[in-house]
Amino acid sequence: MIRNQWTIRNSVSTDGIGLHTGVDSTITFKPAPENHGIRFVRTDIPNCPEIKVDIDRVVDISRGTTIEEKGVRIHTVEHALAAVSGLRIDNVLIELSSKEPPVMDGSAKDFAACLHKAGLVKQSAKRKVLNITNVVNYSDADREIDIHVIPSDRFRVTFMVEYPLPALGTQYEAIYNMEEDFAKEVAPARTFCFLSEIEMLKEQGLVKGGSLDNALVIVDKKIDQNEVIRLKKLFGIEENLISGANGILNGKVLRFTNEPVRHKTLDLIGDLALLGVPIIGHVTAARSGHASNVEFVKMIKSAYRSELEAL
Repeated sequence: MIRNQWTIRNSVSTDGIGLHTGVDSTITFKPAPENHGIRFVRTDIPNCPEIKVDIDRVVDISRGTTIEEKGVRIHTVEHALAAVSGLRIDNVLIELSSKEPPVMDGSAKDFAACLHKAGLVKQSAKRKVLNITNVVNYSDADREIDIHVIPSDRFRVTFMVEYPLPALGTQYEAIYNMEEDFAKEVAPARTFCFLSEIEMLKEQGLVKGGSLDNALVIVDKKIDQNEVIRLKKLFGIEENLISGANGILNGKVLRFTNEPVRHKTLDLIGDLALLGVPIIGHVTAARSGHASNVEFVKMIKSAYRSELEAL
């Protein structure tokens, strides 16, 4: 069923710190006219061009998705995109006061709440969508990653992950009605990383704004006192650090028993928005991340180039 395009009624803002850049940042969602799509603009740069959400503008996928237009970059766009796409909003201008959206609590919950607060408005133009009629498959045998999209009567996502850790193990999530389920079943899922990755991420200049308030840290190695001291110094943490009985640093309580795979689903929804139009199809993914998600979207664009150009 073809439906109309939607935007938001009012502008709405929230602020915080960027996960990877550590910069203070305010994000403002603004109404946009029909056929505008989703675009970003940085208010800290004079005459900044609007950056259209498009797979061809992706320039980096280091632990997040970065887009660029005429030398202007915006980092870690996937959570904001997931909120917009998951709520089925077609047209919105996203203003940022810096180079990265605020991480908030590591999920898209606050972004979704902002958009609901702004109010959703139906527009006159019909929604542009890509109907999946032929299967598109992405596989990376070495990393055991598979992503597929098959025909369906609506946009659906099924995701599976496997980790050799008691705290995670095999996890599965299926979202069959995005409009009804995204805000409560996907948006609150927080980002996560492994304890063994933290030093590497820091050395790569990432997670400058990371803390135990905006990420779940999965304990995948033993923590002795020297490790505790080093981690506290690395992140400027004053509170005690303990290996939680649930396998999460400091025993942070999960919002869902399968919160990690739900966050992976959130990331995938955000990355799929890079196609530029919503799809009508069922996406299934196993063990994918930003790099594979981006390659998968490129494959969809290539396979359906003529259909996309006709929209």
